[in-house]
Amino acid sequence: MKRAPPAADAPPPRRRRGLSSEELLLWESVAKSIKPLRRKPRVTKAAVEIEPVVEKARVRAKPEKHPPPIVAPKIVKAPASPPPLAPLGRRERAKLSRGRSEIEARLDLHGMTQARAHRALMNFLRGASEDGLTFVLVITGKGRSGAADSERGVLRRQVPEWLALPEFRSLVVGFEEAHIGHGGGGALYVRVRRGR
Repeated sequence: MKRAPPAADAPPPRRRRGLSSEELLLWESVAKSIKPLRRKPRVTKAAVEIEPVVEKARVRAKPEKHPPPIVAPKIVKAPASPPPLAPLGRRERAKLSRGRSEIEARLDLHGMTQARAHRALMNFLRGASEDGLTFVLVITGKGRSGAADSERGVLRRQVPEWLALPEFRSLVVGFEEAHIGHGGGGALYVRVRRGR
């Protein structure tokens, strides 16, 4: 039988090129510099047949106790201290009080317990930071007018202390009492640190 002629679009077969004398010298020098790998012993048929018997014997024997592996202690870096609070600049405060800079969000803590207000403030500031907000207003309220000074305005006293804590300093650049038009002593302008 005769072979069919190759298809017209098929590429012609490639011919192997021989190595030049320079390439042969280079190959020989590389081959001499290489260290051969250790050879593994070949497994014979007899060894394969014996191996399962040895495995069964190991299973029946009492397992040896191995000491636990030694693990290097992890080096724990001290957490970086949060940046210090910075007061709002005079210009920023003036722009906020005159309405030239926008207050981008508000949080009203009126009537909340301290625990609930703390959680609400943390969640509010986290969200503001993630959203890239700059200035927010936190309304604490002035407290009941008929109450004694020690009981009056618990949140008004507590919120500035909370904002100075390390957990809040990573979210807050600075804060200041709001202008009378935004609540005066019962509210705070808070400059939010933008999320990374």
